[in-house]
Amino acid sequence: MRVLWRLATSLAALATLTACASSTKTVAEQTAPATPAATTASTFPVTVEHLLGTTTIKQRPQRIVTIGLSDHEPVLALGSKPVGVTDWFQRTPFTDWPWTKDVWGGAQPEVLGLREDGVKLEKLVALKPDLIFAMYSGIQKDAYDQLSQIAPVVAQPKGFDPYAATWQEYISLAARALGEEAKAKQLIQGLEGRFAKVRANNPQWKGLTAVAADSFEAGKYFAFQKGDPKSAFLAEIGFTVPEEINTKAGKSNGVEFGSEGLNQLEVDRLVWLTTGKEPWDRIKNDSVYKELNVAKEGRDLFLTYQDPPIGAALSFNTVLSIPYALDQAVPLIKK
Repeated sequence: MRVLWRLATSLAALATLTACASSTKTVAEQTAPATPAATTASTFPVTVEHLLGTTTIKQRPQRIVTIGLSDHEPVLALGSKPVGVTDWFQRTPFTDWPWTKDVWGGAQPEVLGLREDGVKLEKLVALKPDLIFAMYSGIQKDAYDQLSQIAPVVAQPKGFDPYAATWQEYISLAARALGEEAKAKQLIQGLEGRFAKVRANNPQWKGLTAVAADSFEAGKYFAFQKGDPKSAFLAEIGFTVPEEINTKAGKSNGVEFGSEGLNQLEVDRLVWLTTGKEPWDRIKNDSVYKELNVAKEGRDLFLTYQDPPIGAALSFNTVLSIPYALDQAVPLIKK
């Protein structure tokens, strides 16, 4: 279940905020490094297509803001450090994920808002961005048009529902906007090779079903369809996500149900991702869940989003987080 991307400040105030920004110098503006000169000036201008239209970036961006929940990671992987970000998991500090800490190199971007609260528009404007990424988001056309008055905006990849594109699509789109397509191609080839190696080392997973699930509150469960990064990761290491879940989810990233629907989780390998360990006993003690073969036979795996952040790595499912996810999750799934 995801909250569609939204502005936490009225769009009607945009003109006033833009005018005020010229006299505002933020902490992030003072301390965040500019985008490295990895590309030449001749690379630009570039024009990219996305779900909401076409965007032209006239020159190499120096002050990038990412408002998609995981957009900062492909941008980082391509050599640029965003000055503003959206916080998905309230990690403190934001840069402390094990797969991005070294890449940030001590830089601390301005957190523009939390997933639940939306992006604070006044903070975004004050950063004076010259490029805004809204790829892994549910940004709508009206918000896109308003943000385009501040800086060029790259929305979701074309041809995919919001949040449903592959990690390859996200970094490829970011690379086109940043003039780093050769680097993206190398990163994609490297990771696809790692996935292929995992599949080759675990041929027993071919043809088996698997799904990622969560329980956000007592008596309610959520299974993530194959387009969601978490179940997509399981598919890429060799499993098959049940078509029943994919069909019921439709354009959503998954399907929600009560205890009566737990039979949908009768798969060969079930991976639970939860906020903390507190839900684990509650799930295990559900009278319906206890009767599932996947539970009786110990084919369920319980992971947390943080501490350790294996669940977060699966949720981001980017070129930076995937190596960590492969190293940490695959040995646990094999047990």
